[in-house]
Amino acid sequence: MKIAAVTISDRATSGEYEDKSGPAILDYMKAAVTVPWEPIARVIPDGIESVRDCLTELCDEVGADLILTTGGTGPAPRDLTPEAMALVMERELAGFGELMRRVSLEEVPTAILSRQTAGIRGKSLIINLPGKPSAIKTCLDAVFPAVPYCLDLIGAGRIETNPDVIDVFRPKAK
Repeated sequence: MKIAAVTISDRATSGEYEDKSGPAILDYMKAAVTVPWEPIARVIPDGIESVRDCLTELCDEVGADLILTTGGTGPAPRDLTPEAMALVMERELAGFGELMRRVSLEEVPTAILSRQTAGIRGKSLIINLPGKPSAIKTCLDAVFPAVPYCLDLIGAGRIETNPDVIDVFRPKAK
């Protein structure tokens, strides 16, 4: 099982500020996931090409089962993560973005500006998360219950979770 956290930020890439979002994703995974897994961390600049190339490599060459991106989903000119995702994913899972925006709107009115999405490429699930660590937790708490079953359905690695951190849903076997 390989889980990647990809921070998409010009400022974090240049060293202008410390990346706290990628580590927040990996900390969440360390608490939630109980099966052995390999963490992969990347910090890349904003932009269609950089995001497209990183995601394609993680899916096609590295074989990441789950890729969680952070950043680049707002309306600023360099926020192009959704455009890069459209080039990478084979199938969109729009419900992830819809749910993340809904739960985020309960905390901040600017969540309506977010353009997060999720999708599948081969046996990889990619989810775009917001850039703030607190918003990452809010969104993961909302969507992660569906992640293990989605990974099962696409033939990715199997995730088991700590029920004290997150309750996941899998249909009962017939």
